[in-house]
Amino acid sequence: MNTKSELPHLKKCVIFGGTGFIGSHFAEYLVRNELVDEVYLADIQPIRPLFSFDKNRIHYVELDVRKPIDPQVLPSDVALVANFAAVHREPGHEDYEYYETNLYGAENVCAWAESIDCKHIIFTSSISSYGPSETSKDETTLPVPVSAYGGSKLAAEKIHLCWQNGDSANRHLVIVRPGVVFGPGEGGNVSRLVKAVLHRYFFYMGNRETRKAGSYVKELCHALWWVLQRQNETGERVSLFNMTMNPGPTIQDYVNTVCKVAGVKRWVPSVPYRLLWLIAHSIDLFANPLGIKHPFSPVRIKKLVRSNNILPNYLVNNGYLYQYDLEAAFRDWQESCPEEWL
Repeated sequence: MNTKSELPHLKKCVIFGGTGFIGSHFAEYLVRNELVDEVYLADIQPIRPLFSFDKNRIHYVELDVRKPIDPQVLPSDVALVANFAAVHREPGHEDYEYYETNLYGAENVCAWAESIDCKHIIFTSSISSYGPSETSKDETTLPVPVSAYGGSKLAAEKIHLCWQNGDSANRHLVIVRPGVVFGPGEGGNVSRLVKAVLHRYFFYMGNRETRKAGSYVKELCHALWWVLQRQNETGERVSLFNMTMNPGPTIQDYVNTVCKVAGVKRWVPSVPYRLLWLIAHSIDLFANPLGIKHPFSPVRIKKLVRSNNILPNYLVNNGYLYQYDLEAAFRDWQESCPEEWL
């Protein structure tokens, strides 16, 4: 479906968490496709050097969503709000930090949107809301989060649903539960995997066939707009969808595709999971009392060997046409930001 939407042309959009990875790409997507006249990036962090935005169309506003939003710092004639503000890296934060940002942020953003009578909100939740399981899960699966991050995201979904229910005939809400989102400027798990494979220090932990639901960031941006457009066409007021490739790639798929795109051959060894788990716990035993952060957290090791086989049934059943498979996504990433593939 063409990115040009049947929605009325949007003059102004506010993206909370707008200078983050997803927010920056979504702002670029909206402006590049002439979908919005002006975008306001509301965040506590400045704009990333990776992005060279048109300052006449994209504006930065320093703002902390954990605090009530001053109506004077943002325009009041806003047609679309995207709430991407979150504490998300896991592990890496105390439990209360996830709830502090993700719940207060949801409450403050929704209260502000209500005060200016904005009718459209996009909210990024997470597949962590489902909790861990080896079985496949779709949008109808009962969420049973076990982490503070997953729990805070599920609670934030309910806050946004309360906002929509306050004027259910006129307000539109899109909730997306993405898997790992990767691409230029990500700096997360997939970026680390790319570096590890290229520099020959990646190894399997008995997890070659472990599925990791994931999506290219540009695909996510396109899907968000597609769902907004579908709401306008069908009259749907609340849309909840999982965002991942179909099917979700395995760890071996990621590794093999990195090698193919980079034009390299790599022999990837396997190390027993139990050995790595014991090593990670041993490092934690010494590092935690000293306040030393390290990448070998037992939580992170456990996540790497656990499948998150999430199904994007909403998109598939409603005829969404994917723009990128894994190879196309990696090639576009390499072309857009070649220094991240060195």
